[in-house]
Amino acid sequence: MTLTLDIGNTTIALAGLNGENVVFSAKIPADGNFREPLKKTLNGQQINSAVISSVIPSITDSVRTAVYEICNITPTVISAEMYGDILSYAIPNPEKLGLDRIADSAWAAVNLPLPAVTIDIGTAMTFNVIGKGRVFLGGIIAAGIQTSLNALCEHTAQLPQTALEIPENVIGKNTRECMLSGAVFGAVSMIEGITRRIENELGEKTTPVFTGGGAEFVKPFLADSFIYEPYLTAKGIAIKK
Repeated sequence: MTLTLDIGNTTIALAGLNGENVVFSAKIPADGNFREPLKKTLNGQQINSAVISSVIPSITDSVRTAVYEICNITPTVISAEMYGDILSYAIPNPEKLGLDRIADSAWAAVNLPLPAVTIDIGTAMTFNVIGKGRVFLGGIIAAGIQTSLNALCEHTAQLPQTALEIPENVIGKNTRECMLSGAVFGAVSMIEGITRRIENELGEKTTPVFTGGGAEFVKPFLADSFIYEPYLTAKGIAIKK
């Protein structure tokens, strides 16, 4: 089984995969307290290889060492260059791309009709555009749903902290409902609107696929043309096992 570790801004997403089959998954804090949760998650798992994607270089080596100590396996840390057999880049400095974005794009390039758009809904909401011929064309970065909601609360005097939930209606009847509607339906409109603008710019339809911790909140409202792949990043990381 291949272990993938996606070190994000707030969490480390773990997954164990046999091919495309996800055997287990978990999320642990992406801070100095990751060791015990990591050990507990991996206890008893039969890990044969491990691959890390990280957007936090300061803890990458610590996570790599911890995996070695727990599993006696040295993980591979992916880079943009490692995906050169799958993707080419129509942008300058592809090595500066977030590696989670590259993993998402690589999976889409291999598995979907092109052009494709990947949407990863986390702390940030990232869009990647993969053109025909498996060319990474560029993308868009916006604030994630919870990030937007938190910013609204932090910068206003009377709006309360609000836990993210799926809204029942577009038209809210109180402050909390109004905030949830704005956050979730605003994200849905952004996803569909940006994808449409990408298609207009390309002059052709795309295959859109979405993932990430915020995906569950928009999934009920997105058009059927949007494919939900909860383990998109993990599967893209595992390509380089």
